[in-house]
Amino acid sequence: MTLHERFDEFHAENPEVYRRLVEMARSLKKTGRERYGIASLFEALRWHIAMETKGDVFKCNNNFRAFYARLIMERESDLAGFFETREQKVAA
Repeated sequence: MTLHERFDEFHAENPEVYRRLVEMARSLKKTGRERYGIASLFEALRWHIAMETKGDVFKCNNNFRAFYARLIMERESDLAGFFETREQKVAA
């Protein structure tokens, strides 16, 4: 499976990750921030999940961060441009 396919599968199985990242980004935006790093939100989410979960914790793959940033900015008009992204490389 490609990385994008693995992301799609993870996203479908864990919709809570998207919802919580959006919630966190909106909270930051309300404080006046116009841009923020998805990596910081990912680490904060990991901490919250670890504190709230007993037993096995699902893994948030760092390789999915850019996919989440793009998906959030595409779907949530109030967060368009909130995350900095690099040009996406297409696998040959």
